[in-house]
Amino acid sequence: MSDKPQIVSSQGAAKVIRANWDPSKLEFIEEFKVVLLNRANRILGIVNASSGGTCGTVVELKVIFVAAMKASASGIVLAHNHPSGTLRPSDQGNRITEKMVKAGKLLNLLVMDHIIITAEGYYSFADMRGL
Repeated sequence: MSDKPQIVSSQGAAKVIRANWDPSKLEFIEEFKVVLLNRANRILGIVNASSGGTCGTVVELKVIFVAAMKASASGIVLAHNHPSGTLRPSDQGNRITEKMVKAGKLLNLLVMDHIIITAEGYYSFADMRGL
């Protein structure tokens, strides 16, 4: 059995993501992270892809895909926080998720979920909308 944690649910993904988030930044600045996974959904690493201000951050798809390719990842879980505390996805969050899923298909890289975390909980695109 591998010593690398395995992601098997959105709840498990949210738990791992929260454990790797600086709690002092969770309600202060918006950040975007990517969990890199192997074929068995075991964690290869977590990449800090972007850090922004209180109401947004710029995410470059190529930065995420370069990290995934370098790690030979088979899948990824996207994650960002909402300092405002709202769990509702923004239009920007919806667009980046759609773009990532489409680009991932071209590269044979599964976008397994996109998790939004706040101090109070999480939102899973996979659970709520299917990916």
